[in-house]
Amino acid sequence: MYQWRKFDFFEDKYGGKSSIPDEISGEIECSSSGRGKVVIGCNDGTVSFLDRGLNFNSGFQSHSSSVLFLQQLKQRNFLLTVGEDEQLASQQSAMCLKVFDLDKPSQQQEGTSSAAATPDSIGILRIFTNNFPEAKITSFLVLEEAPPILLIAIGLDNGCIYCIKGDIARERIQRFKLQVDNASNKSQLPVTGLGFRVDGQTLQLFAVTPDSVTLFGLHSQPPRKQTLDQIGSSVNSVAMSDRSELIIGRPEAVYFYEVDGRGPCWAFEGEKKFMGWFRGYLLCVISDQRNGKDTFNVYDLKNRLIAHSIVVKEVSHMLCEWGNIILIMSDKSALCIGEKDMESKLDMLFKRNLYTVAINLVQSQQADAAATAEVLRKYGDHLYSKQDYDEAMAQYINTIGHLEPSYVIQKFLDAQRIYNLTNYLENLHEKGLASKDHTTLLLNCYTKLKDVEKLNVFIKSEDSVGEHKFDVETAIRVCRAANYHEHAMYVAKKAGRHEWYLKILLEDLGRYDEALEYISSLDSSQAGVTVKEYGKTLIEHKPAETIEILMRLCTEDELVNRGSSSSGYLSMLPSPVDFLNIFIHHPHSLMDFLEKYTEKVKDSPAQVEIHNTLLELYLSNDLNFPSMSQATNSVALSLEARSGELTANKRDTSEEKYRTERLQKGLHLLKSGWPSDLEQPLYDVDLAIILCEMNVFTEGLLYIYEKMKLYKEVIACYMQAHDHEGLIACCKKLGDSGKGGDATLWGDLLKYFGELGEDCSKEVKEVLTYIERDDILPPIIVIQTLSRNPCLTISVIKDYIARKLEEESKLIEDDRRAIEKYQDDTVVMRKEIQDLRMNARIFQLSKCTACTFTLDLPAVHFMCMHSFHQRCLGDNEKECPECAPDYRSVLEMKRNLEQNSKDQDSFFQQVKSSKDGFSVIAEYFGKGIISKSSNGHAATLGSANTSSGNGY
Repeated sequence: MYQWRKFDFFEDKYGGKSSIPDEISGEIECSSSGRGKVVIGCNDGTVSFLDRGLNFNSGFQSHSSSVLFLQQLKQRNFLLTVGEDEQLASQQSAMCLKVFDLDKPSQQQEGTSSAAATPDSIGILRIFTNNFPEAKITSFLVLEEAPPILLIAIGLDNGCIYCIKGDIARERIQRFKLQVDNASNKSQLPVTGLGFRVDGQTLQLFAVTPDSVTLFGLHSQPPRKQTLDQIGSSVNSVAMSDRSELIIGRPEAVYFYEVDGRGPCWAFEGEKKFMGWFRGYLLCVISDQRNGKDTFNVYDLKNRLIAHSIVVKEVSHMLCEWGNIILIMSDKSALCIGEKDMESKLDMLFKRNLYTVAINLVQSQQADAAATAEVLRKYGDHLYSKQDYDEAMAQYINTIGHLEPSYVIQKFLDAQRIYNLTNYLENLHEKGLASKDHTTLLLNCYTKLKDVEKLNVFIKSEDSVGEHKFDVETAIRVCRAANYHEHAMYVAKKAGRHEWYLKILLEDLGRYDEALEYISSLDSSQAGVTVKEYGKTLIEHKPAETIEILMRLCTEDELVNRGSSSSGYLSMLPSPVDFLNIFIHHPHSLMDFLEKYTEKVKDSPAQVEIHNTLLELYLSNDLNFPSMSQATNSVALSLEARSGELTANKRDTSEEKYRTERLQKGLHLLKSGWPSDLEQPLYDVDLAIILCEMNVFTEGLLYIYEKMKLYKEVIACYMQAHDHEGLIACCKKLGDSGKGGDATLWGDLLKYFGELGEDCSKEVKEVLTYIERDDILPPIIVIQTLSRNPCLTISVIKDYIARKLEEESKLIEDDRRAIEKYQDDTVVMRKEIQDLRMNARIFQLSKCTACTFTLDLPAVHFMCMHSFHQRCLGDNEKECPECAPDYRSVLEMKRNLEQNSKDQDSFFQQVKSSKDGFSVIAEYFGKGIISKSSNGHAATLGSANTSSGNGY
């Protein structure tokens, strides 16, 4: 006891000048508190209410005589009092229990002031009846169950406890009696203390007498009785803790009781006049027998300290309300004690360097984590100033999560304190609060200490879900910089950081075979990503193996390994185009890879891009050969100059041979990539043309032009090469219009020879043969074209001109004869027309033209000299049935010609496609299609005369 430190964690709120108001004139018998007020009952039967400043608020007369006990309920604003009233009958007891509703004034006093208003008494109950004989009441306790149910326990001096349960206002109650001592015991002792314990559905009642402690189980019927101790206590030294423990104060110690018996005890000497419990503190009013003075102590049992101690007068009542402890003295003075705030208490402890007490205090009072961390920080700073670095670090570690780590780290950056710093950083990572910089610093500490064992433990540490407790990339980077490559590789592999794992293998260790094996173990998506990033290095050192991996990734082998069907998953495979960048300095390896791919995969979605790349490789003139160059350089260093020249010549020959092979492959790709059944090729035509022109690959260029039917570009290639023989052969192949060729090529060829400026008589004669055969150009155009070449003589075209003149003469003669025939026919027609206009016609036919029977009346005669019975003509008597079809066909033909004259597109198309456009125009004029006005139809040929009777 004497080892406990004393502190002033409490203070007098009113400076020791409080007292009970003068309005309370009677002697105080009982008191209670709750719902923001203090209630006092006096021996004159009055009940008074005090406010927060212990000032009189209101009061009323509850009983005619003394108020022995009262209790303010917490859940409802009800007040229960036990007191003496006037006896209604001699056999009835004057002791009664009343329930007042403090929110409702009595109806009889509604007009009075609030200070004198009597609350409504909702229930009055006689405590003693015939079944419950009267005895002196020594203790009183009320438990609020589910409103409006109350459980009232009344302790008597005969060792009995009267219990009343129910709704008193509605008089729905149940009475039962509990006997603390055995009935056979004649020396019955009073019940000095009561206490309810509620644990879920379990309801228990502690009962204390001077020589026993008993527990009743009220949740069972009949109530189960259990004696906890054979030693009890006197009046006013019983209380209940916030953990539902019974507290009993005896002169030698303070005892705690639970349901299973006596618990811990505290040896506080002195007679315990009052016991109480306040916010985890034990309240005791102890009488010192040596000096006769009373002392009020507030004990912090968790931290084993006296939070407050003060000498007081004789205490008659002790209450707790408004967060304060209120002591009412026998002389009606009062003492109101309140707890200081946490900051004031901590400052008091810090000034005395009692940091451990401060830590225990904040932890026991469940202060927030930030406040606890601040106390720990100050304690750590105190220990650090005393150079107790190990203990200081122990305190700083407890602040992790609330104190900025840099505050601690900067204190321990000295090399001599690296062990403490390492310990702090390890705990920081353990709690998952480390940043990248913290990881870097911890790993640097390990490497400087060369503590490989701790480094291994840290690297392999994981949290509850199997993840690393540090930033993976930072750990890899630091271990790699410190040449702990195996550790870095372990972290990278464990965390699935394949790029880092391969970077260490390739850039730091140069273990290419192991890197390729690791890539092969990855799934296709991850392997593809890693190859894209490190493929350049792998191709440089292990080209064949790298290409093999790429083939597995890009072909159906990967699908077979996964047990999938190629038809459903081919589109999921990576494309070879995605890996082109890794071959940027190794085109021969790229060509090898693409050739193998195209040989295996025939219908790749990236077929066009692959063919374009292959064409560029096949047709390129400056394709590098690194392996050959390196071999040549190594040989040249060891041989003489002459041997070097021979080697260079062999290299040139080999390169030329290799280029020829590539060109042949390129031509084969151009042909195979454009099957006859496809309109467009499986490569970019424009790119192929550019590549052929850039690398002067004429054979490929001619093939593309021919497939695109660009025949003029084909012969232009021969013209640029001055290959006359090939030029004529090409025109023979492409200029035959009967086979879909372009006959105008011969005209372009003739123009080329006409502008050549050299003797090409043989070629011109051969060209003229095909021009004459297909009648491609008029002779005048031929003569004008060839006249531009000064090296050609008239003898070249002499035979051609002679044949053309002979043909023209024959045509002129034929046209002359046709003109004479048309002129004679025109004269005959004009004469017949004149005869029809001027002379009468004599109809001499005796038979009907239609039925061939003898012609009789009525008959119809037509100007075309046909006659018919009128009955044979039917309704059509205006045109000759025999001549009408021919006439209508002529009219239809004329109408069609007039309609065609409006179709300009058809006219120009005929002019363009004709060998002689002038003849087409002349034909249109000859048919009368092109004219300024259209002639009216002649009606005379269709007119008819009708005769009747003898009208012949």
